[in-house]
Amino acid sequence: MPKKDFVIIAIDGGAAAGKSSTSRALSQAFNLMHVDTGSFYRALTVKLLEAKIEPQSGDSMNEGLAALSLETHVEGNTASIVVDGWIPDETIRSTEVNQQVSRYAAIPELRKRLLGYQRSQADVARENGFAGLVMEGRDIGSAIFPDADLRLYLFADPVKRAQRRAAEGISDSIAARDKMDASRKASPLACPEGATLIDTSELSLEQVVAKVSDLFRATQEA
Repeated sequence: MPKKDFVIIAIDGGAAAGKSSTSRALSQAFNLMHVDTGSFYRALTVKLLEAKIEPQSGDSMNEGLAALSLETHVEGNTASIVVDGWIPDETIRSTEVNQQVSRYAAIPELRKRLLGYQRSQADVARENGFAGLVMEGRDIGSAIFPDADLRLYLFADPVKRAQRRAAEGISDSIAARDKMDASRKASPLACPEGATLIDTSELSLEQVVAKVSDLFRATQEA
């Protein structure tokens, strides 16, 4: 049976569940364009903080979002958001952004601003000759690409996730962020109906990638 010309993989889950490492490995193994949508929200958080726009709905938020230009930079297998000509750097992982990003991400206007942009990444991947798109985030399989060829939800024990973040040298209140993201009204963090759940608590990265690769191959040839 012939393989699909273009495959979209949606990977959702909480912080430190293994989304990024798994997505990057898949992108390299199968020539997929990797998109980390968490970096989109972090980048906009940086810009809105710089503009001193508070994380709440209102005219200032709408005006601030409308003034931002969004483009895409592709390097290797990774696509990065470009905001007003700025490609996000290490500042999006700062303690301040870690503390604020879920507050900004809960704003419906901000999510609406990013919705079309996130969906447009499939076209970017096609234009750049990739065999597909692997997009990670917290609402990819439910809101961005509900009809993705493969929808996955990665999760892990909270203690394990905290240990992973600490090993990365990142100060991040995982439980608080997950609670806020899961309780927001606009596209909350949740396992999409029909998605495949993978518990990464006791699995190595290699084991997770092997499991997901098998699922990908089955989907590609379906």
